[in-house]
Amino acid sequence: MGLPIDPTAIKPEDIGEERVVLHMEHEAAIEHVREAFTDAGFGIATEFSPSEMLNEKVDAGRDPYHVLGACNPSMADRALGATDNKMGGLFPCNVVVWEEEPGTQVVYHLSIMRVARLIGIAPDNDEMADIIAETGELVEKALANLDAVEA
Repeated sequence: MGLPIDPTAIKPEDIGEERVVLHMEHEAAIEHVREAFTDAGFGIATEFSPSEMLNEKVDAGRDPYHVLGACNPSMADRALGATDNKMGGLFPCNVVVWEEEPGTQVVYHLSIMRVARLIGIAPDNDEMADIIAETGELVEKALANLDAVEA
């Protein structure tokens, strides 16, 4: 059975994929990301460490990996309205921090707003384009907050 879309045809910009490398310890990076996204207008609705859970439950031996569920209430409300509440299936906007090696952390984010439009949960219209643009600006601001420490 084939997929309804060709994953190899999807470019990183189609899904708003972003990466930032931080040169700091894992726990410091988590705090830094939390602060950067909060300063950009996001709240952290949820967070957890899949690596801790997997290492405990199935002895996975995973390196540190942490998920921050970021949410901007205004954008979330608009997205729910624009998608007949379907966007909630992708909430919150996750920002992931994983340890590439000791002292080097990767911060990874993709736009759930872009993904929702790509898979048909969100309409391809001006209202959704505005939401995507505005959330993209907020994420860029948060990522710029991360880069500021790296300079």
